Amino acid sequence: MDLSRKWLSAYTDITAFSKEYADKMTMSGSKVELIREPSEEIKNVLVGQVKEIYRHPDSDHMWVCQVDVGQAEPIQIVTGAQNVRAGDLVPVAMHKSFLPGGKKIEKGKLRGLVSNGMLCSLGELGLDKHDFPYAEEDGIFILQEDCKPGDDIRPVIGADDSIVEFEITNNRPDCLSVIGLARESAVTFGTELHIPEPKVRGGSGDIAEQLAIEIENPDLCPRYTARMIKNIRIEPSPKWLRQRLRAAGVRPINNIVDITNYVMLEYGQPMHAFDYACLDGGRIVVRTARPGETIHTLDGTPRALTADMLVIADAKKPVGVAGVMGGENSEITENTKYAVFESASFNGISIRKTAMALNMRTDASSRFEKGLDPENTFRAVQRACELVEELGAGEVLDGVVDITAKQYLPRTLQLEPEKICRLLGAEIPAGFMIETLQKLGFTVSGETVTVPSWRGDVEHYSDLAEEVARFYGYNVIAPAMFGGETVAGGLTEKQALERHVGQVLRGMGFSEIYTYSFISPAAYDKIKLNSDSILRKSTVILNPLGEDTSVMRTTALPSMLETLARNMNYRNQNVRLYEMAKVYRPSGETLPDERLILTLGAYGKTDFFAVKGCVEALLCDLRIPDVRFEADRGNPSYHPGRCAAVYSGKTVIGVIGQIHPAVDKTYDLGETYTAELDFTTLLTCRAAEGKYAPLPRFPAVERDIALVCDAAVTVGALEDCIKRGGGALLREVELFDIYTGSQVPQGKKSVAFALKLRADDMTLTDEHADEATKKILALLEKETGAVIR
Repeated sequence: MDLSRKWLSAYTDITAFSKEYADKMTMSGSKVELIREPSEEIKNVLVGQVKEIYRHPDSDHMWVCQVDVGQAEPIQIVTGAQNVRAGDLVPVAMHKSFLPGGKKIEKGKLRGLVSNGMLCSLGELGLDKHDFPYAEEDGIFILQEDCKPGDDIRPVIGADDSIVEFEITNNRPDCLSVIGLARESAVTFGTELHIPEPKVRGGSGDIAEQLAIEIENPDLCPRYTARMIKNIRIEPSPKWLRQRLRAAGVRPINNIVDITNYVMLEYGQPMHAFDYACLDGGRIVVRTARPGETIHTLDGTPRALTADMLVIADAKKPVGVAGVMGGENSEITENTKYAVFESASFNGISIRKTAMALNMRTDASSRFEKGLDPENTFRAVQRACELVEELGAGEVLDGVVDITAKQYLPRTLQLEPEKICRLLGAEIPAGFMIETLQKLGFTVSGETVTVPSWRGDVEHYSDLAEEVARFYGYNVIAPAMFGGETVAGGLTEKQALERHVGQVLRGMGFSEIYTYSFISPAAYDKIKLNSDSILRKSTVILNPLGEDTSVMRTTALPSMLETLARNMNYRNQNVRLYEMAKVYRPSGETLPDERLILTLGAYGKTDFFAVKGCVEALLCDLRIPDVRFEADRGNPSYHPGRCAAVYSGKTVIGVIGQIHPAVDKTYDLGETYTAELDFTTLLTCRAAEGKYAPLPRFPAVERDIALVCDAAVTVGALEDCIKRGGGALLREVELFDIYTGSQVPQGKKSVAFALKLRADDMTLTDEHADEATKKILALLEKETGAVIR
C-alpha cells in the first residue's frame, strides 16, 4: 500500500520527517518497506516563460528561445519542439539539473548556439497525458497551472510529496486504505484523527422508482448498497484528485472511474459503476452463475463462468464478476446518462477462488479476498456520491438501496488488564489500555470491549494484548525469564541424521541445493519414465502458478538434472550437488505419501565408481549394514549397463548410476551420474550405535584365489558367495584383478580376490585356512559356476 503524506495530512497532522515516521510506524506494527521522495528525482527545474522565440540560423527545425526563469536576465535555450509559442509557461531544466531516471542536464551548444538547459515534456518529468489531460504528449509541456516564472516545478506537478510504501499483512485489510493508515498514524503519534462524514445533497428523483436489488446467496454477499447518478458528465478529474491517485500508484482515467478508485484507496472499499441503461429490467441480482453463462469483462476478454462463481446480474444476464471486474456490457461511456454505484460486501474465500479460476487477480479481488468491513459499504457509496457532486460529474438521486441479507453482529471481548499484563510481562496501566483501544475505534464499556467492524482479526484477549503492546512499545517492555517450567529443545533423530548426512557429503565436495516440490508433468517425459509408471501418478495442484509447476513431484531426479544443466550453462566444469528432496507418491489415500529422498548429482571429473565410492562411504558412516549393489537394467532414466540398485540386506534403499544418454541429451548434459536414496529407509535400516572392539590378539591368515566364471556373473554375486562361504573366520574380501583374454576361454573371465581370515580365540593354521577356502570354492561353483583358475 502506497501512502501519500500529503493525502495523509487531510486526516491527521503528522509533522515527523519521513525517517522518523517510518521507524515509529514500523515499531507500532505497520511495517514500512520503502520511502520514495519524488522531489529528490527532480532538482533545479523551474517554471519559465518564453519571452521570445525565433528560428535557429543553422537549422530548419530548431528554435532559439529567450526564457524568463525569475532571474535578472532571460536565459537562452535551444529546442527542437514545434509547439512552443511566445508567452507560454514551460518547465525549464536549468544547468546542472536532474530529471527522473537520474538524467542530468547541463548547458551546451546546439548547432553553434549556447543552450542553458532544456525545455521539458511530460515524459521527461515522469508524467503522462493522464496526469495533465490538456498537455501535448509529444511536445513541450505547456503549463496551464497557477504558477509564475522562477517557481519550483515540483509543487506545480505534485512532485513535492513523500510516498511511504507499507507491507500490509493479510489480517489487516483495514490498512489497505488511507483512512486505516491515518488511524494507525494518529494513535502512533498521539495526534487527532479527522474523518468527516460524507454529505450528499441529492434531490434529483428517487432511486426506489428506478432500481430493485435482490441477493440470492446471503453467505456469499451479506450486504449490497447502491445509489444512482443521472446526467453523467465524463471529463478529466481535478488536479488534486489526479495527483493523489498517481501518488498511490493508480493512473487517472476520467472523473467517474477516478471516483471509484479514489474511494477504494481512501476507504479500502472497492466500488463499481454500471451504466443503468444496460441493466435489463432495472434490476440487480447478486447470484451464482448459471450453467454455460459467459461474460466479456472490462478488459475485453470472454470469460466462461462456473456455478460456484458469484456474479452481479440484471434480469437476464451477468453484468459483472462480483468482487473481481465489471462486464463490458455495462461499462460507463460518454453516452451514459444514468449510472449505478455499487458498494458491496462479498465472501473473501469465494472471491479468491473466482479470481484464481479466471486468472484475473485485480486490486478489488486482492482486497475482498482478505475480508473487508461489512459496515463500510454505506459510507463508501456516500463518499462516492459526495465526490460526484463536488466534481460536478452528475446529479445524485435521492435514496439508497441498502440490502442487508446477513446481519453483522459485533464481537465483544472481556477486558482483563491483569491477565494482559501477565501475558506481556509488563505492568501497563489499565487506563492506557482503555485509551489506546478507544483511539483505535474499539468501544469500551466497563469490562466489555466491542470490536469495530473493520477489525475482523481481533478474536481473543491475546489480540487485545497485542494492540496494547504495539502502542505501549515493544522496545520498552523489559525482557524477562519465562515464569513457568520450560523444556529444553533438541533435534529429533531424523533431524540430527539429516544434518550429519549434509556434513559428510559437504566433506566429500558436494554442495546442497533446494528445489521446488512442484514440477511440470512434462518432466516425466524428459527422464523417459514408462507410460504406465506409478511415478506418473502425481498429485495435481488446484491453483498452480503455471503449467511448469502444476503437479507435486514423485521423483526429485528432474529437479536435480535441471540444476546440473543450469550449472553446465554457467560453465561450471566440475559439479557435485545433493538435495534432501521431498517427493509425493500416490498412497491410495486422500493425501499422498510424503517421503524424503537424498538425491546426489555429479558431472565433470567423476565416473560411476567415484560416485559409488561416495555412496559407500556415506552408508558406512551411517552404519547401514550388509550394503550391496545389484545391476539394474530396467530403469529407463539410467544407462542400462551402468546402473545399480542399492540394498541393505534384502531392503532396497535406492539406485545409483549414469544417466541414460537420451536423457542427458534432453537436458543438454554430458556424462552425468546420480544417486537416489530413500532417507526414511536409511533411518530404519541404520544399525545400533557401534561398540568398541579391541585390536585383534591373533594374526590373520591371507589367501588369494583366482576364479574363472562366465562373463555375465557379477563381482557382487561372487563376493556374496565368498562372504557366506567363509563364515565367521572370513574378515575381509577384496577384489584385486579382473582379466579377459587369450588365457581364459571365450565368454569367460578371471576374477581374483584377496581373503583375510582370523579367529578371535586362537592362531589359525594352514589347515583352518585351507578348510575355509574349500568351503568358499564349493559354494562358488555351486551357485555361480565359478572354479579355481
